[in-house]
Amino acid sequence: MNAVTQNWVMIGTLEDIPRLGARCIENGETKIAVFRTADDRVFALEDKCPHKNGPLSQGIVHDGCVTCPLHNWVISLETGAAQGADEGVAASYPVKLDGDKVLLCL
Repeated sequence: MNAVTQNWVMIGTLEDIPRLGARCIENGETKIAVFRTADDRVFALEDKCPHKNGPLSQGIVHDGCVTCPLHNWVISLETGAAQGADEGVAASYPVKLDGDKVLLCL
């Protein structure tokens, strides 16, 4: 039987992430944007829009999505999928709250 080990890493507290904003962390060569919604849900996506690799962390967070600052693509925070007629997916990472601690699964 194969067991999959999950590596949950504390990356900070909820207050470290601005409401309707993001905080970035690096995992090797990968930059990950951790987003906080208006109702304090947290999501993590690779900080690259699937369109032209725009920095999603600098986008506008709204309605469970982030709008890329380069070309206004709207990306779901939950799935990383482009919305509307656009196609592509940003890599997403499991993230959870333990009290006010933000944990990211790497």
